[in-house]
Amino acid sequence: MSATPPPDGDWLGTRFVRFERRGSIGIATVDRPHKRNALTATMYYALRYAVDHVNRSPELAALVITGVGDVFIPGGDLSAEDEDEWLDIGKYLHNEAPPFEAIRHSPKPVVSAVNGICFGGGLIIAMLSDVSVASTNATFQAPEVFRGIADTGYSTYLPGQVGVGRARDMMLTGRVLSAQEGLEWGLVTRLCPPGEELDQAIALAKRIAQGAPRARMAVKREINEKYGLQDRMTMNASLLMEDEFTEGFLAFKERRNPSWVPEDLRTEGRV
Repeated sequence: MSATPPPDGDWLGTRFVRFERRGSIGIATVDRPHKRNALTATMYYALRYAVDHVNRSPELAALVITGVGDVFIPGGDLSAEDEDEWLDIGKYLHNEAPPFEAIRHSPKPVVSAVNGICFGGGLIIAMLSDVSVASTNATFQAPEVFRGIADTGYSTYLPGQVGVGRARDMMLTGRVLSAQEGLEWGLVTRLCPPGEELDQAIALAKRIAQGAPRARMAVKREINEKYGLQDRMTMNASLLMEDEFTEGFLAFKERRNPSWVPEDLRTEGRV
C-alpha cells in the first residue's frame, strides 16, 4: 500500500491536485496529464477537501478550480487506477468524497476556470461553482448513461441549469457542446481566449469575495433551492449493485460498445 499521506493544510492528499495561494485566493489545479486529468476517488476527495480547507482558513477568501493543458476535468477515471491511496484512508470513508454538494453550499466563493474538456463530474463542478469562466476551446458533455450510470446528480442539476428539454438532449444523446453552445445554454456564464481563464477566474473570485458574506449566503441558498434534491439512493444503487455499470465500465476500458447496444446500432470503439 502507498505511503501517500492524507490531506493536511495545503497538501490535498494527492500529487495530482495542487493547492497554491495567490494572496487570499486558493487555487486547486488538477494536474494528471498522463490520464487526461481523469479523477481518482482520492482526487475527488482532494477537491472536496480544498473547498473545506478554504472555508476553514480565515486568511483565504475564495477557491478557484482549474486543470492543466487542454483538459479541465473529464470526470472519473474508469480505469480504476487510484495512484494515490492513504495508509489510513479508512478514517476518511465516512466523508462523502465528491466535492459537488460542498461546492454548491460553500460559504466562500468557488469559481471554475474551465481550460478545456469539461465532461462528467467536471461539468457538475463547473455548473455548481458560483461562476465559471471557460476558454473558447472548452467542450462539454454528460456521457453517464453511455457508461451504465444512472447519474441522478445530472438529472437534478441539469434541468435547473439549462431547462428540461436541453437536459434531455444532453443526457440521452451524449451530445458534445462547444464553448459557445455551453455559454448560450447556461452551463458557464463567461468565455475568454485560451490561456486567460485562470486570471479571469481569479479576478471573479476576488470580486465575489468583496460581497457581504451573510448576504451572499442568503442569495446562494435561494438560488440553490432551484436545483431540487438529488435521489442519492438510486444513484448509489446503480454504481454498487447494477450490472449495467459493470458492463459500461468494462466496455469503456476495452474501447468497445456495451452489450446493451443492439447489433445493428453498434459502432467501432466506444459509444
